[in-house]
Amino acid sequence: MYDIFGKYGAIRQIRVGTSKDTRGTAFVVYEDIYDAKTAVDHLSGFNVANRYLIVLYYQQAKMSKKFDHKKKEDEITKLQEKYGVSTKDK
Repeated sequence: MYDIFGKYGAIRQIRVGTSKDTRGTAFVVYEDIYDAKTAVDHLSGFNVANRYLIVLYYQQAKMSKKFDHKKKEDEITKLQEKYGVSTKDK
């Protein structure tokens, strides 16, 4: 990953997803925003090991909504278990 992404600038860190939900994803953090833009422009759609890269900018607002949604689902599940409510069709 450092070989591929390092061509476009100095990398601060790379974090690879290891859990079931994040497998196949990674965060690449560049020292300079312009290096990140260059990497997005050049690497989006790039073929590596017969897989195409999808390179995007991190969007804080979008990620926080996703986590809020997950938190609400967990809360609803707990309430359903507490009161014996089932969502399955009878």
